[in-house]
Amino acid sequence: MRAIGAASAALLGAAALALTAPPAAAVDPYVVSPSTVNPGGRVVLSAPGCAGTAIASSGIFDAVSIPAGGSATATVDWDARRGAAYTVSFTCAGGAPGTARLRVAAGTTSSTAAPTVTRTATVTPAPSGVRGGLGGSVGGWNAGELAAGTGLVVAAATGVVYALRRRAESRRH
Repeated sequence: MRAIGAASAALLGAAALALTAPPAAAVDPYVVSPSTVNPGGRVVLSAPGCAGTAIASSGIFDAVSIPAGGSATATVDWDARRGAAYTVSFTCAGGAPGTARLRVAAGTTSSTAAPTVTRTATVTPAPSGVRGGLGGSVGGWNAGELAAGTGLVVAAATGVVYALRRRAESRRH
C-alpha cells in the first residue's frame, strides 16, 4: 500500500514539474538588450542558451567575453551609423554559434557637433573607523566636559583615601 502512495506522489510531482517548466524553444539562446541603442550607448549581452563561456562581437563594439550563466556590457562606438542594423555574432564554448540584431537609433546629428556626455557622480561619505580605546563616543575635546570629568575623578579619589584612612584609624585601638 505504501508503494502505491509513493508512486502516485512521485507521478503527480513529475507532472506538475513538467507542466510548469517553460518549453526549451522559449529561451532565446542569445540576447542583446536593448535592441535599439544610441551611438556611445551600452548594451547588455547574455547567452542563456550557452552552457559555457561565450564571446560576443560586432563591428560597432569590441569583442566581449560572457561568463556562463551571466551577462556582459559592451559600449557601442560613437561613430556607429544612425539608423543602421548590425549583426552581433556569438560563439559559445560547447554550444552552437548564433547571431542577434542590434539597431542604432535613427536621429539627426551635426557632423561637427561632439556628442554630449552627461555624468552624474554619486558621493558616498567615507566610513569613519572605530576609535579604539575611546569607545567610539568621543567626537572632539570639550573643555567643560574635560573639567567636569577631572573633578569627578578627583572627588572619587579623595573619597577613597578618606574612607581608607578612617577605616585604618578605627583598627588602631
